[in-house]
Amino acid sequence: MPELPDIVVYVEALEQRIQDQRLQRVQIATPFLLRTAVPPITSVEGRKVVQLRRLGKRICIGLEDDFWLVLHLMIAGRLHWHEGQSKASPNKASPIKLSNSPKNRGLAAFQFSNGTLSLTEAGTRKRASLHLVAGEASLQRLDPGGLEVFETDVEGFASVLKSANHTLKRALTDPRLFSGIGNAYSDEILFAARLSPIALTQKLTSDEIERLFNSSRATLTNWVERLRAEASSGFPEKVTAFRPGMAVHGRYQQPCPRCSARIQRIRYASNETNYCPNCQTGGKLLADRALSRLLRADWPRTADEL
Repeated sequence: MPELPDIVVYVEALEQRIQDQRLQRVQIATPFLLRTAVPPITSVEGRKVVQLRRLGKRICIGLEDDFWLVLHLMIAGRLHWHEGQSKASPNKASPIKLSNSPKNRGLAAFQFSNGTLSLTEAGTRKRASLHLVAGEASLQRLDPGGLEVFETDVEGFASVLKSANHTLKRALTDPRLFSGIGNAYSDEILFAARLSPIALTQKLTSDEIERLFNSSRATLTNWVERLRAEASSGFPEKVTAFRPGMAVHGRYQQPCPRCSARIQRIRYASNETNYCPNCQTGGKLLADRALSRLLRADWPRTADEL
């Protein structure tokens, strides 16, 4: 799922392309995408884009008269920019051909005078969403309420972190607690802080909380800068949760860049947590639900046993 660094770079790329441009036409290819009925989607056609904003993991396109298109890409949704002057008149945009490929379905297209923004979703699960709302109050109702780590100090961060006794992995990825952090960057943050993903928030020392706060800001800043450089002046097309420069996420069984131990993982549902047993858990292997149940007493307890 695109997270804070990916969404920031998407928003910046969109600002360069559609800020002050008029939205000529919106095409929706599937009824599952649009989650609102009022106001009707045709209400935004002909309106100029006046603002772009990130709201957690959502991309918000603000148009004249306080209308907002709010996109949530979920896991497999991606945006694409197609450059080119529309041949249609400002009041009547031509139809856009959307892909029906089951592997990369075209969900929607937003046609501007200078090009077209399209939304695709890989796979068959219909998770990506589009809301159209009117007014700031309606927009804020879509905000889960998580804390922005760049808009607080360590005391504010600690207060939210310790508001409930969760594991660090769960706390960081809860959008009601922290904004924009998901499965991938939480792994990187915890590795940078040298903290276990299953450490309990209310048992952390003040030093550990400060390390986590600093690593959260440093990791997210670093990845925003790296993704900006990767996109350069182009549109970000290679948005993925698995990047070669990551320290632990998606690197199961590969050497830790800090100590060379093998990266381990905990798998659950469709997600996994990656960590270094030497750097983060004192050499202890965290139980993987599937494998530890299968192996029972034979499940290795330490990295050395493995």
